[in-house]
Amino acid sequence: MTDALRQPPRQPGGRRPVEQARREAVIAATIAAIDEAGSLDVTVADIAARAGISPALIHHYFGSKDDVMIAAMRRLLRQYRGEVARRLAVADGPRQRLAAVVAGSFAPSQFSRESVSAWLVFYLYARRSGEAARLLRIYFRRLETNLVSALRPLVGMPRAARVAAATGAMIDGVWLRQALTPLTLPDPKGAAEMVERFIDAELNQ
Repeated sequence: MTDALRQPPRQPGGRRPVEQARREAVIAATIAAIDEAGSLDVTVADIAARAGISPALIHHYFGSKDDVMIAAMRRLLRQYRGEVARRLAVADGPRQRLAAVVAGSFAPSQFSRESVSAWLVFYLYARRSGEAARLLRIYFRRLETNLVSALRPLVGMPRAARVAAATGAMIDGVWLRQALTPLTLPDPKGAAEMVERFIDAELNQ
């Protein structure tokens, strides 16, 4: 049997299962380390110890520590996009589409202690990282687009844009408040209901 036949199949993008699993372990370890430190003051050695691999492998797979941080941000954004997309796919009508965006923004996979802590740190990280700032702009743009698309049939333009901006600010504000009260466990359902009440008040004006 040739060496090529002995190799395990590659994942999409050319990565083998072991490599992909290690990458995912590193990203999960990065988010956990950030949560514990409450800042970017974590080392590749800290991350490697949590992931159960050597620092050299992290550098091999990702490059620098900044590259690991960006990979963690990308993973959180993919999770967010997936949570919202799944809910939008089954939403019936514009008001339900609004609810889908809100529910996706506070999905348990997103509105968890580790994710909230990581996003607070990544917001600060974006002040010195151009790529991190670009990823945040993508998030803001996607959230605004989804909200405006659902609101336009209900209130028309330009009011849809104004309500979308206020709703997006409230979503981010709920996240920020949670990040600044780490002893309080995240409540995805309660957070979504708070934003829903705000939207209802705006629509009923």
